[in-house]
Amino acid sequence: MGDILVIGSMNVDMTIRVKELPKTGETILARDLSFGLGGKGANQAMAAARLGGKVRMLGCVGDDDFGRKHTQALREAGVDVSDIKTDRAASTGSAFICVEENGGNCIVVSQGANLSCDEDYIKSKREVIRSAGIVLAQMEIPQKALYSAILDARAARGKVILNPAPAPEHIPDEIYRGLDYLTPNETELMKLCGMEGEVSGGTWDGQAIQEGARRLLDKGVGTVIVTLGEKGCGVFRKGHVAWFPAKQVRAVDTTAAGDCFNAAVAVALAEGRTEQEAVEFAICASGIAVTRAGAQESLPYRREVEARERT
Repeated sequence: MGDILVIGSMNVDMTIRVKELPKTGETILARDLSFGLGGKGANQAMAAARLGGKVRMLGCVGDDDFGRKHTQALREAGVDVSDIKTDRAASTGSAFICVEENGGNCIVVSQGANLSCDEDYIKSKREVIRSAGIVLAQMEIPQKALYSAILDARAARGKVILNPAPAPEHIPDEIYRGLDYLTPNETELMKLCGMEGEVSGGTWDGQAIQEGARRLLDKGVGTVIVTLGEKGCGVFRKGHVAWFPAKQVRAVDTTAAGDCFNAAVAVALAEGRTEQEAVEFAICASGIAVTRAGAQESLPYRREVEARERT
């Protein structure tokens, strides 16, 4: 099995559960407030380890209880945390998550120590990056640092998977050309390819999704995997389109579903599975995650996914 290096954010999640998400200017009452460990980077590292991957992580936490709990939880899951940086001048990043009854959510992130995952730190870990079989990254750390890591990984011929969340206004063309896999959701896809507003009101539009993916492939991305929640996902390469249905489940909380999906793809590819097998494995894993509340608390173990695959 190849090594998986996750580069990304580490946050404490503060989750509020409501009947419906508030509108602008509206005050509503919440049912409860809970605290947990999250951040897209840490979620993906935790998920990959639980799914059987050999995982190492680069990221930054504050010199506080949440930071120490983060590294301890990842270490106990089997993640190599020896290169995680502790910033004594910043607090661990925070995410404020509002979850409605149907499982939908909105998230606001205060980056905190994640901003210390900067170019200097990433350059100091160049050999770690270049030795990885697969690099899995997201966009909750400084972009220049992230882009430096992608270029280093690409130069060493490692596979690069970028989950473009949150989607930026612009990604340089040289970065697109360095990506083996780009994994946006539908909203992120529309933003990245300049098609915002073309799919409105949550209406699913397969033609628009296919056109958006084509634009990103034209920029040099190897494969675009568009996650579509309860509709499954679409996989696009030059001359190839495939749609995969989702597992039919009752969603409770979708907070870490995308992180679980990305981690599962990385694990399956590291094991030498085909792209189709990797996507099917990821759909099964994320289908379990959405049936549970929380971020890292919801992430399934390998045995659970394998049991679901057999049914």
